[in-house]
Formats: sequence, structure tokens, C-alpha cells
Amino acid sequence: MGTRPRYATLLLLIGLVLTSAPEPASSLSVTVNDVECVYEYVLYEGDTVSGNFVVVDHDIFWSSDHPGIDFTVTSPGGNVVQTLKGTSGDKFDFKAPRSGMYKFCFHNPYSTPETVSFQIHAGHIPNEHDLAKDEHLDPINVKIAELREALETVTLEQKYLKARDSRHRHTNESTRKRVIYYTVAEYLLLACVSTLQVVYIRRLFSKSVGYNRV
Repeated sequence: MGTRPRYATLLLLIGLVLTSAPEPASSLSVTVNDVECVYEYVLYEGDTVSGNFVVVDHDIFWSSDHPGIDFTVTSPGGNVVQTLKGTSGDKFDFKAPRSGMYKFCFHNPYSTPETVSFQIHAGHIPNEHDLAKDEHLDPINVKIAELREALETVTLEQKYLKARDSRHRHTNESTRKRVIYYTVAEYLLLACVSTLQVVYIRRLFSKSVGYNRV
């Protein structure tokens, strides 16, 4: 008889996990020519909005003095919530001051388009107004919500690291191609210079022989 309450509690926990499945994080790729914005609706005030972005590939070589990408978050009221300047990728995390539509904008100061991998998630942990009236379910719901958000944070981190790894591979491949092109161009230039030197020396000797015959 003592095992039946345990089975009932286990089934209840499984049901709560299934019914409280979180909204997946939004993942998209944005091509930024000048200014591009993405919109995300936050349901509750005080929700944690987190995410990351990475400039996946570069159509031009980013030197140390490249201005990078600017990132700005604007609240439904038009206030700037968070801003990041001159970066090729970063993370963001803030508490939503109010519910509504938030705007996430990227600014590319260069005219060359850049592709940005963007991840965002609006997490919600229920409070006493959201929970069931049964006092025994309150801590269970809170723990499930906290575990759910922790798992979502891990997922976002994995996607961020994957995007950074993709960017590094693209940079290494681009550098390797440039080295090959420069090496081939150097050999071609060297061959041209050597050929011109040989032609010049042969002409010089042929003129010397002609003078000696005269």
C-alpha cells in the first residue's frame, strides 16, 4: 500500500514535465547589410530573455581595426534595454521590464553583407499567481521550471559554441586559401621575373657578340 502514493507522485511529476514543456529557443540566420531587426514577444514582465549571436562568415577579411557588428535591444516602450558595440559575437541576458514585443537590431557599418547566427529564448519561472492551489505542487512546479530553464541555458550555450566553431573553421579555411593564392602569385611573379632576366641577358650577350664581330 505504501508504494502506491510513490507511483502516483511519479506519474504526477511526469505529467507536469510533459505539460510544462518550454517554448524552444528561436534560432535563425540573419544577413546584415546595414540594419536588420528581429522581433520577439515576451509574455510576462520580469521574464529572463537570453541568447547569443555570432558572425558566422566574413565576405571580407576582418583586421584588428574592423569596427565589428553593433547589437541593440529595444523594449516595447522604445527604451534601449541592452547594447553591444563592435563585436563579432557575444551573449546577452536581461530581465524584461514589461511584457510586449522586443526588437533586436544588428548594425553592420560596412557595406559588405555579413551572416549572423542568432539564438534567443524568453524564459518564465512561475510565481504564486501561476501555480496550482495545492501547496504541495508549488515547489514542484518551481523546480520543474528552474530545471527547464537550466536545460535551455545549456542548449543555448551549445549552439553558441557551435556557431563560434563554424566561424573559426571558416576563418581558417579563408586564411588557408589566401596563403595558397599568395604563394601561387609569388611563384608566378618569380617565374616572370626570371624569364625577363633570361631574355635580357640573352639579348645583352647577343649584342656583345655582334659588336665583337664588327
